[in-house]
Amino acid sequence: MEKINILPVILLFAMLCLYNDCSAQQPTENRDLEEAKKAIAASNSIYFQAFAKGDSSIFINRYAKDCWIMPPNAQALCGANAPLEFFRTAYNKFGLRNGRFITTDVFGDGKEFVTEVGFWQSFDASNKMFDNGKFLVLWKKTPEGWKMFRDSFSSDNDK
Repeated sequence: MEKINILPVILLFAMLCLYNDCSAQQPTENRDLEEAKKAIAASNSIYFQAFAKGDSSIFINRYAKDCWIMPPNAQALCGANAPLEFFRTAYNKFGLRNGRFITTDVFGDGKEFVTEVGFWQSFDASNKMFDNGKFLVLWKKTPEGWKMFRDSFSSDNDK
């Protein structure tokens, strides 16, 4: 009777199990990231409605309670009152009435945090673009859904 070496069989079985386990994890991670991307796109689609309608509550709801908003050439605004403070400044001082986000990438595992990268444009009451630039936002999954946790942006224009 021929003796079978069991070690190669065990190694092959272990490799198949490892491969199946890794490939089984991938769709869940992709689903988490896809869910985050959809939530971010939905939030971004209504973000500037706050300025068009003059309704700060729409704007405030985009942010986590422990957020930081880091505008260019200014101190960071931190905490639950930061979104309202920023909204008032953008609306009253700069005349922001509309805008647009152009997301170029969203990356991360989609479980607790994801990062969004892109460009923005700001429009006044005459629908004239008065500023534009780039942004980097760290989004946080909260019990209320995906919220902006760290919002940093800068202008492409000399001011």
